[in-house]
Amino acid sequence: MTDTQMDRSGRSFSRRKFLAATGAVGAAAIAGCTENTGNGGNERVVVTGSSTVFPVSDRLAEEFMEQNDGISVTTDSTGTGGGFNNNFCPGDSDINGASRPIKDAEVQDCSDSGVDPIEFQVGKDAVTMAVHNDSPIDCVTYDELAQIWSEGGAETWADVNSDWPDEEIVRFGPPSTSGTFDWFNTNVIGDAGSHVTQYEKTENDNELVQGISSTQNAIGYFGYAYYRENQDALKALEIRETEDDECTAPSIDEAQSGTYPMARPLYIYVNKDALQQDAVYDFVEFYIEQSSTDVISDVGYVPVSEEQAQSNLDKLESEAN
Repeated sequence: MTDTQMDRSGRSFSRRKFLAATGAVGAAAIAGCTENTGNGGNERVVVTGSSTVFPVSDRLAEEFMEQNDGISVTTDSTGTGGGFNNNFCPGDSDINGASRPIKDAEVQDCSDSGVDPIEFQVGKDAVTMAVHNDSPIDCVTYDELAQIWSEGGAETWADVNSDWPDEEIVRFGPPSTSGTFDWFNTNVIGDAGSHVTQYEKTENDNELVQGISSTQNAIGYFGYAYYRENQDALKALEIRETEDDECTAPSIDEAQSGTYPMARPLYIYVNKDALQQDAVYDFVEFYIEQSSTDVISDVGYVPVSEEQAQSNLDKLESEAN
């Protein structure tokens, strides 16, 4: 692949040189230095998927529209699986945020509909397990979490640890259509059992925060960004994978270093055919450019490296040609 490509109008240009020249402008725009010129909505980009990735997509959609009059970017928090099944694979959205890799069955569903999903990692998250502020519990192991969240598992806190309250556990979490649910079920519960089915569930992470913060003996989990926005209202548990490990609190730094056990990558998936639309291509390009900047950490996640961002840009350019 050469640095010089032909755009869809036949004009020759160097995308890498263009990105280098505009990178500082993009960073300034995220900082709020670009005037909002309005939006005519003549072209439309549709983004669905993960509630965890949603704050990033929503923030970048607003910034992109401020700089691109006439393009409308709509974002909808549907859950990773819900977005794949109901929107992206049927061809009704251009981009799907995901808090776990796409499943083989979803790839097949997309293929059956003529949709070719292209994966880009756009950040990293620290899945946060939170309790009511008055909870005496500070740190939990994977085994204890599996007892709390497995079907037929613990009913009271004391069932897990005799030093904990002899009170019924009240659970709040994402539904089975959520990528966060899938990640937690696979990586934490694992072979210990299957995820409990009777609990308060919603794709709206703000509702999870509200439920936990207002309910004694509550516990729930969601993306770190939602905890950081509400850290005065509830308590994040420190996590250790085994009894021999150190308790580690969720944070951007700990997720970036890999010392926080429940860190995981975040993705967007793009319909390859949709990249032939200038509005979709330009928004994805903008998204990838910003994925290595402070805008991601401002939202509450770990940015990708500059090398990863460049690799994503090269992949984007290759897939669109």
